[in-house]
Order: sequence, then C-alpha cells, then structure tokens
Amino acid sequence: MNNKVQRSIEQTWAVQLHKKSEIHTEGFLLPPGDWEKFDPFLLMGEVKFQSKAFGHHPHRGIETVSYVIDGTLYHEDNKGGRGILNKGDAQWMTAGSGLTHLEAPPEGVIAHTLQLWVNLPRVHKMATPRYQDILSKEVPVRKEEGVTYRVYSGNSGDIFSPTKNYVPVSMVEIAIAAGFTASQDLPSDFNGFIYILEGSGIFGNNKAEGKKGEVMLLNRLKEYTGTSEVSIKASDKLRVLFFAGKPLNEPVAARGPFVMNTQEEIDLAYSDYKAGKF
Repeated sequence: MNNKVQRSIEQTWAVQLHKKSEIHTEGFLLPPGDWEKFDPFLLMGEVKFQSKAFGHHPHRGIETVSYVIDGTLYHEDNKGGRGILNKGDAQWMTAGSGLTHLEAPPEGVIAHTLQLWVNLPRVHKMATPRYQDILSKEVPVRKEEGVTYRVYSGNSGDIFSPTKNYVPVSMVEIAIAAGFTASQDLPSDFNGFIYILEGSGIFGNNKAEGKKGEVMLLNRLKEYTGTSEVSIKASDKLRVLFFAGKPLNEPVAARGPFVMNTQEEIDLAYSDYKAGKF
C-alpha cells in the first residue's frame, strides 16, 4: 500500500532564452533573488555558449551543478579540479571557502548546459573546495516498465548516488515512454522542481500539463510527514530532470559570484579574492 503524500504542481513557467552576445545565449529556470521560495537552490540557468564566452571567475559559499544537454564542456579550477563533460554528464563543484574556475567548450563547439547553484549552510560556507565528475555511463540506474531513472545525486527509490552533498539534494533524470507513469520520491519537507527536456506529460496530484522548456515547481507541504512523491505521466516520449533539496532556512547575502549569510561576509569575500587568498 502506498501511503506517501502526493505532491502537486504549484506553479509552471516557460524558460525564455535571450541572446547576450554572438556566442552566448541564456535564460533562467530559477531566477535569483527569491531565496525562500527555492531554498536551498539559489538560481538555475540554461546556457548555450561557445569558447571565450566566459573567462576565469571566482565563487565562494555555494556549490555549482552543471549538466550537459548537448555538446562538450571543459572544466578547470585553481584547486586542481578538471574534467571533460559530454552529453548527459554532470559536475558537482563545491566552491566553499573560494576558488576560481573556467568552464568552456572546445573551439567551434556550442555547449548547451544547465547550471544550478546550491546554497551551502553556514557551517559549511568555508568548506574545502572539491570537484566531482558525474559521468552518464557511471550514473546509478533504476528501471521500471517504461521508465528509466538516472540518479546523479540523492536517490530514486532504493537506488542511491555516491555523489557527496553538504545539503541533501536529489538530482534524477527520468525518461518515460509514452503512456507510462513515473513516481519519484522525496522527503516531504524538501523543496522540488522539474525541468522538461523533451516531450510533454501530466504532472503531480493536480494533473498539471507540462511540455518541453517548462519548469514545474512542486507545492510545499505544511507539515513533515516522512516521504512524499510526485507522479509524472508521459503524454508522448518524455525526459525530465528532477531536483529536490532540504531547505536551509538561513539568511542569504549575495553579490555577484559570492553567496554568504551577511553583507560583512560578502565584503570579506571580495577582499580575500582581491588579495589573492582564493
């Protein structure tokens, strides 16, 4: 008997991509600034870009999670992290106390990527930086009839990812054949959202319709009741990314690439970066 609380879709919106330059187009899945609504997630962007669109840049106080929709992405940072990601691969970079990094496709290649910023809790804001490659061919897989779950972080049912998290976060790619239904579990106190990579379907307990390029925000439950789940039925061949995380419920101070708890900590981050302490 399934006694899990069924989650509904609270809000749906389409991602709008805007041309920033001849080699850079982007749009927000999760726009920055609404910290409480998306907690522990800070922002998420969809980007199409070529080499030299971005230079080396710093971060502190967050983790960045990049997923390659198409193309090739090269990563390097000043703490020794480096990797080459292809379609379906992801990376989990913990900036922690501070690092500088570069993400870029090879010359002549257009990288189509998603990047999520995960907030770090106060006690781990200054954690030692680390980098984790999550290659598609190595991602744990859960299979049901008509449904394949690829677990990049956290869990789907009894399949768990080895990805290390400071904040409990589930990241699952779900592919569903037309007419089949997937059920993805998450603790009932987690915030969650779904991004539709291809196809269309019916989402959540309130049977909200969604299609490619749309974000589906799960409702928040008023009381913690253990495990909840969201159902996804494919109208046609459907592929989505599911994200859920435990809210931190902490103050957020953000400016540029730094996210801390107070403005004084932001000022110190800029001073440390200028002083070469990253």
